[in-house]
Amino acid sequence: MPLHLFLPPLPISIVSLPLFLLLLLPYSFSVPLSSSSAVDPGGRTEYRISDPTFTCFTHLVVHSGTGDIYAGAVNQIVKLSADLRLQAGHVTGPVVDNNECYPPHIVRPCEHSLDWSNNVNKLLLVDYSGDRLLACGTKWQGVCMFLRLDNLFKLGELHHRKEHYLSGAREGMAGVIVSDKDHKDQNHLFIGAAVGGKPKYFPSLSSRKLVSDTDTPDMMSLVYQDEFISSQIQIPLDTVAQYPNFDIYYIYAFSSGSFIYFLALQLDTELNEGGNGGAEKFYNTKIVRLCSKDNRFHSYVEFPLGCTKDGVEYRLIQAAFKQRAGKKLALALGLGENDDVLFVVFAKQNRSNPPTETVLCLFTLHDINKAITDKVKSCFRGEGKLSMPWLLGKELPCINTPLQIEDDFCGYDFNQPLGGNHVIQGHPLYEDRVQGMRAVAGYTYGEDTLVFVGTRTGHAWALGILTVAGVSLPTSQYSLHYVTKSTHPSQQEGSRLDHQTCLCEVCMFLKAQKSKSSS
Repeated sequence: MPLHLFLPPLPISIVSLPLFLLLLLPYSFSVPLSSSSAVDPGGRTEYRISDPTFTCFTHLVVHSGTGDIYAGAVNQIVKLSADLRLQAGHVTGPVVDNNECYPPHIVRPCEHSLDWSNNVNKLLLVDYSGDRLLACGTKWQGVCMFLRLDNLFKLGELHHRKEHYLSGAREGMAGVIVSDKDHKDQNHLFIGAAVGGKPKYFPSLSSRKLVSDTDTPDMMSLVYQDEFISSQIQIPLDTVAQYPNFDIYYIYAFSSGSFIYFLALQLDTELNEGGNGGAEKFYNTKIVRLCSKDNRFHSYVEFPLGCTKDGVEYRLIQAAFKQRAGKKLALALGLGENDDVLFVVFAKQNRSNPPTETVLCLFTLHDINKAITDKVKSCFRGEGKLSMPWLLGKELPCINTPLQIEDDFCGYDFNQPLGGNHVIQGHPLYEDRVQGMRAVAGYTYGEDTLVFVGTRTGHAWALGILTVAGVSLPTSQYSLHYVTKSTHPSQQEGSRLDHQTCLCEVCMFLKAQKSKSSS
C-alpha cells in the first residue's frame, strides 16, 4: 500500500498558542513588564522590548480552565492571557546570596562572601485546589513561593526550615501536584531535583505536603517520616564518594492513572566505573515510577529508556511530553482512546556537548507499565536482583514470596527499590541530524495525532503520525513558520538565529494568523 503524507488542514485558530510556546521555552525570549507592540514589514505583530535587563524564560504552564499562561524566567514570573497579552508580573531577583551558604544567610550568618545572584525559575506549577501558583527557583538553596493566580501577588515564601530548601542547583528539577483523597485540604507535591553536589542536604526525590496555610509548619514537609522511613530518596554519600559527578537531572514529570512518573538523566555507574576521573561522563535516561498513594516510596521502580534508529542508539533525553492517543493512533497501537502515550526526544551525544543528532520517539504507557509489572513479579518470585547499586551500594537478591502482584501493586517493605536491566525501547518517529530537536509537545486534532518539535536553532515543526495497515509511521516534516531573517546587523542570512527573536517571530506569526482567522 502506497504511503501518503499526512498533512491535515491546520487553521491556526484551532491550535492552542501555548502549545507552540512550549516548544521553544528552553530558549530565551522576552515579554518585558513594560512593552509596546508594532507591526513589522512582514505584517506580523511583534513586541518591542523596553527592558534590556530582562532575560530568558525557563518554564511555562497553562491554566487548564482559563487558558492563562504563566511563565517562569530569570528573576521574574509573568502572566499572559490566552492571546499573549501581558497581564501581570512578579520580580523574584536578583537577590543577595551565595550557593555555598547552607542554610541561607537570611537564617544564619554565612562565612562565605555574599553578592547579587540571579534567581532562575526551576519549577512552575498551578495548584488548582489552592488557587495559587507554585514557583521554585535557585535562590537561598532552592526556596519556593506561592503567588495568586490573578495578579501574581506573593502569598508566602518558604525559607525558615530545612524542608524548604529543595536544592540550589541551576538545572534538573521537575514535579507534579496530585490531590490527597484522604485530606481534602491537602495536596502532595512529588518533586525531583538535582542536588548539585550536596546529597546530605537535599533529597533527590521526595513527596511534600501542600496545605492551604503557607505559614503552617506542615507546608512542604515530607508526607511521611519516622525514625527509619520517609517519603524521599536520597543519593548515598558513599555513591558520591565513589562517583563524584553522580547526580540525577530530572527533565519531566507527569501523572497517569494511579502512578507518578519522572524522566531523568542519570550518570551510568557501569560505564563510569571508578569515577572515570576527568574522562568523558556517560549518562542514561531513566523512567521512575511511584504510586501516588505510596507515602513510603516502597513502589519505587526505575528502568532505562532509549530508542534505536538505523542501528544507532539514542539514550540521552532532551525533552518529553505525555499525550492522550488520538483515535487513529490508539487504533493502530491497540490502545484505548483515553490511553496515554509519551513522546520523547533523545540525543546520542554525551550530555556535556550540545547535541544536534536527535530522534523523536513514541512510547506507550501500557508498554512501560508492563515492563515494570513484569520486573516486580519476577522479583517477588525470587528471580534476579534488585539492580539498584547506586542507591543500595551493592547488588541484593530478590526474595521469593507468595504475594499476588497485580498491575496496581504499590510495593512492600522488601524487594524494593527496584531497577530494570533492559532498556525499554521506543518507536522512532523522526530523526534530525542537523539542528537538534530540543522540545516536544503533542496535540490531538479530530481523530489525528500531531507532534510539534522545537530545535536548538529556534525553529518549530509539525509532524503528523501516519497509520497504514495498523502500523504507526511518521510523516516527513513541514514547517509551520521557518524564520530566516537576520536578527542583528552582524548576522548573515541563514546563520544561527537568536532564540528570543525566533520564538517571538513564531508566536506573533501565529497570533496574527489567529486574528485573521477570527475576522
